[in-house]
Amino acid sequence: MTRTGSSPVGLHRVLEPAGVLPQAAHRLDARPELWPDEVRVRVERLNLDAASFRQLDEAHGGDGDAVRAAVLAIAAERGKVQNPVTGSGGMLVGTVEEVGPASPLGLRVGDRVATLVSLSLTPLALTDGLAGWDGRSEQVPARGHAVLFARSVAAVLPDDLPTELAMAVMDVCGAPALTARVVRSYERPVVAVLGGAGKSGSLSLAAARAAGAGRTVGVVPHEGEADLLRASGLADAVAVADARDPVALEAAVRAAGGPADVTVVCVDVPGCEHGAVLATRDGGTVVFFSMATSFSAAALGAEGLAADVTMLVGNGYVPGHAATALDLLRSDPAVRRLVERRAGLVPEGAAPAVAARMGP
Repeated sequence: MTRTGSSPVGLHRVLEPAGVLPQAAHRLDARPELWPDEVRVRVERLNLDAASFRQLDEAHGGDGDAVRAAVLAIAAERGKVQNPVTGSGGMLVGTVEEVGPASPLGLRVGDRVATLVSLSLTPLALTDGLAGWDGRSEQVPARGHAVLFARSVAAVLPDDLPTELAMAVMDVCGAPALTARVVRSYERPVVAVLGGAGKSGSLSLAAARAAGAGRTVGVVPHEGEADLLRASGLADAVAVADARDPVALEAAVRAAGGPADVTVVCVDVPGCEHGAVLATRDGGTVVFFSMATSFSAAALGAEGLAADVTMLVGNGYVPGHAATALDLLRSDPAVRRLVERRAGLVPEGAAPAVAARMGP
């Protein structure tokens, strides 16, 4: 019998509590049978978001078996992969198995796709016990199925990039796209990126430069990452500071050419809100891309500092964001090298990338 009465935002899949959207729900209906406007994807790999994986890894003392068991338990209980502590999920890649006749997503059976909406709102059932995952990395080989709603977002995987690399980029593709949009609203701004040697951070530095930044500052927590970032040439200046120490962070950004007109927070640890605000000049903008951010701490901290800054929540979606990020990866070897390293596609002992071009 054909199912009817579905909601384009997935309300019909919410089991509890009633009346909330799928992301806020405790439990979703992950059955494989489709409503007319849905798409079912055969799961190949999950990518847990950085804040969620860090929390799980630390909570279980680096025990990969315990982390794997925790993810399986979350999926079984919730009908989705949503870390109950961070509230975040990640994304997945897979192959389209079935397309409802009323789906507006433009996908076809057989398409290999990356979902550009969070696992925290995606109905998902795992069937393999995650037997191919050691619990020690953000990328998770998996088998099962997921369901996309009419207002979900998915992109067909490019055929010129390895799946693991494309997935790593698409997981954070909202960051460089929104960074570029904000940078264009200023005249040659100073842009500071916290976590500049990471996936979203390196892409955001490249996007800022391409969008007309006057100076880019990459902030990293230790000299090992500083060496990688300096070798890449992605930042005009590299600052080493603990982003959780507001005074130290503000001083480091100032010494590197700040305060910043635009500060982009791409770290995966909590407690960076006050430092980001303090490092930003009055009239500037702070963009929070970390799911470890406390937005109440950010708002109250800015108020307490009498800081006249605009604060934006990077919600992960900007029109054209996947294409923007993939184009940056293709055009900038330094970005590709850093993303490959973060995705575990380059051995940790490998030599850092040498900048293809230096200067502003």
